[in-house]
Amino acid sequence: MSSFAEQRLYIDGTLCDAEGGRVYDNINPLTEELAGVAADASCADAERAIAAARRAFDETEWSRDHLGRAKILRRFVQGLNSHIDALRAAVATETGATQFFVNGPQCDGPVAMASWPLDYLEQFTWQRDIGHYEVMGIKSRRIVFKEAAGVVAAISPWNFPIQINLAKCMPALAAGCTVILKAAPETPWTASLLGRIAEEAGLPAGVFNVLTAKDPAEIGAILSTDPRIDVVSFTGSTAVGKTVMRNAADTVKRVFLELGGKSAMVVLDDADLESALFGVFAVCAHSGQGCAIPTRLLIPRARLAEAEALVTAYLGGLSYGSLDTSAEMQGPLISERQRQRVLAYIEQGKAEGARLLMGGGVPAHLKRGFFVEPTVFSDVDNSMSIAREEIFGPVLVIIPYDSEADALRIANDSIYGLSGAVYSASEARAMNFASRVRSGTMMVNGGNFLGPDAPFGGYKQSGNGREMGPEGFEEYLETKTVAVAV
Repeated sequence: MSSFAEQRLYIDGTLCDAEGGRVYDNINPLTEELAGVAADASCADAERAIAAARRAFDETEWSRDHLGRAKILRRFVQGLNSHIDALRAAVATETGATQFFVNGPQCDGPVAMASWPLDYLEQFTWQRDIGHYEVMGIKSRRIVFKEAAGVVAAISPWNFPIQINLAKCMPALAAGCTVILKAAPETPWTASLLGRIAEEAGLPAGVFNVLTAKDPAEIGAILSTDPRIDVVSFTGSTAVGKTVMRNAADTVKRVFLELGGKSAMVVLDDADLESALFGVFAVCAHSGQGCAIPTRLLIPRARLAEAEALVTAYLGGLSYGSLDTSAEMQGPLISERQRQRVLAYIEQGKAEGARLLMGGGVPAHLKRGFFVEPTVFSDVDNSMSIAREEIFGPVLVIIPYDSEADALRIANDSIYGLSGAVYSASEARAMNFASRVRSGTMMVNGGNFLGPDAPFGGYKQSGNGREMGPEGFEEYLETKTVAVAV
């Protein structure tokens, strides 16, 4: 077995097989071959994890010993760095990510960010005195306390598993919560390796638990309905996010949702088109499997033909599917199912009357891997399905606009509001436009929002709450006010 193929669960401080030794196949999307197996957690395994996390929160000092848990979690971060080669191999194998991305946002970047919540924990103000106040003749001194929210169910997706696993679990653990990480079925090892590292680091029993399972819904439904879970942090599709929210409603859990996106990249009429359109390469980053990737390109109508020529030249020269992927952005889609979903959207775009500029099929030069060609549509109307629905593939739609007000209207005409981009020769003009777009993040003139101290999340049906940054840390806290008679 490969050193990164950790096929055990991590429950109550111990690496263990799933009930009955159950496993399922883990498929490499680049080779389409069996990479190995992963533990297939049962309902009984989930029950053990919930009970362990509840006990660790209720019966130990984990949530109250701030400096003690910071010391323990720093050992965990050291373990991440010690095992970074295994993490790289696991994420490359499970997602098909290119080496270019493995060395960046798929592995090395998130590991480098993992210490930030611990730095924040060590300087965080856990209580503040708000002074005296008199009510009905009773004078009191009031203190506001910040306390850990409880047991967290972290339900993670397959597209950037290490990044999102750590973005959920590190702030939650640092805040004093106990955590049950439920991995996506397609990417089990990137989660189970965290269990191995936690065991080596000596995390107290029950504080952190890792479940992997073949069924994408069964364990998630248990976690989102069980009354012993206090917080659910979910990243995935908007459709599944709505189910999680409904499941959590009966027990009034706190729910953090980071969901879909259909972000607009707006090139204003004064922008340098050649440099601005370098931004379209993002649609092929990790084969377009990123919720914040701008997939709608808004171009002044008078410059549409010029933009079409540049976009097809840029993306047409993109290399992908090579043996050496150190300089490549585009890997395969996660599965054959996902590839068929993307191809179906491409056919729908044709049927709706969009003009296919390039791509649109399975690349003929590749004999393996779940690839779809970089695909560009033009003459797209914002009412078309390919302009409104999240495709999660390397598909870009070009939408012409007639004025800046028209561009803003189109950018905001979406059920989503996760991210976006704007380009202008005037930074002030671009910033003004960005301030009027209803989205959780915006990139101006090629800027990038990603960082451990930068909150990330969306408006509208892109979710609620924030991940990372101070706001992401405080998602896992409760507020208590105590009054003392004086």
